[in-house]
Amino acid sequence: MKVERSCRVRVKTLLGDAVRLDLEVGDMVSASWRGPGQFVHIKCGHSRLLRRPISVCTCQRGAPDTLSIVFEVRGSGTEWLARREAGDKLDVLGLLGNGFPVRKEGRYLLAGGGIGVPPLLGCALETSGSTAVLGFRSQDKCLLAEEFQAACAKVLLATDDGSLGYHGFVDALVRQELEQDRAYTAVLACGPKPMLKAVAAVAAQFQVPCQVSLEERMGCGVGACLVCACKKSDGSMGHVCKDGPVFDAGEVDWNDEP
Repeated sequence: MKVERSCRVRVKTLLGDAVRLDLEVGDMVSASWRGPGQFVHIKCGHSRLLRRPISVCTCQRGAPDTLSIVFEVRGSGTEWLARREAGDKLDVLGLLGNGFPVRKEGRYLLAGGGIGVPPLLGCALETSGSTAVLGFRSQDKCLLAEEFQAACAKVLLATDDGSLGYHGFVDALVRQELEQDRAYTAVLACGPKPMLKAVAAVAAQFQVPCQVSLEERMGCGVGACLVCACKKSDGSMGHVCKDGPVFDAGEVDWNDEP
């Protein structure tokens, strides 16, 4: 059940080029949490008609419930959001969509790229003994590594330019890990679509289930406007806001877009 709340910014933290906002959200988590990987739809100023969808990094039930979001400035809406400070109020709709179907006792291989890394932290915190493979353009773009190291049994880092960890892409480290150990409940991936496509192919080769979180432009965020349509492998259409953002990798038509 989605709820709309006026949410107070509790803490603002700068993470390099990214911004983290910790929010007090009333009973939002208690009322509508389905699993890590859901998103919220935030009104970014009175002059902007459309809300902005932001993936949830972590959330917790309490009095009040709290959640954190991590995002980069990509346009006027997120630029407005990045200027918010502790004590400011936000109009937030959530929690929306379907998250990753994790089990506490499961052991997962988490594959994240860039700003797709934060939603996987919730998966790490909901499980024990998981492994995280995190990729960034360069060392200065790396974020949340310490949090993953505290929550996971193992963390592998990759950078496009080799300035930190493995010099290369996330899918190469996923392959390396599965060659050594296939006993994962599933691969859970979030990041740019080319990365998701490559990780899904590796998981399929090793016959390990794979779930991916897709990103599309959204209008309403609740399945009414149909803006965020994505083509599925069976020829039907899915909608990222309502049917996702998390899909089984086998459901996705990876050739629908470059």
